Amino acid sequence: MKKNIDENLTYESAWSELQVIVAELQSGQTSIDQLSSKIERAAELVQFCREKLRATESSLSKLG
Repeated sequence: MKKNIDENLTYESAWSELQVIVAELQSGQTSIDQLSSKIERAAELVQFCREKLRATESSLSKLG
């Protein structure tokens, strides 16, 4: 699923992009042709953010 995830992507930029996609989908202005790719990209971004959060949580638990 990581095929479109840039190595330099940060949590903040992924979250921002995800918010843009959600707003576009909620607006109803997304064409059927774009819908599939936007949903796929959103899933990739969600996975990326989850992995970042898990890694951070793991690092914090090692400190405590």
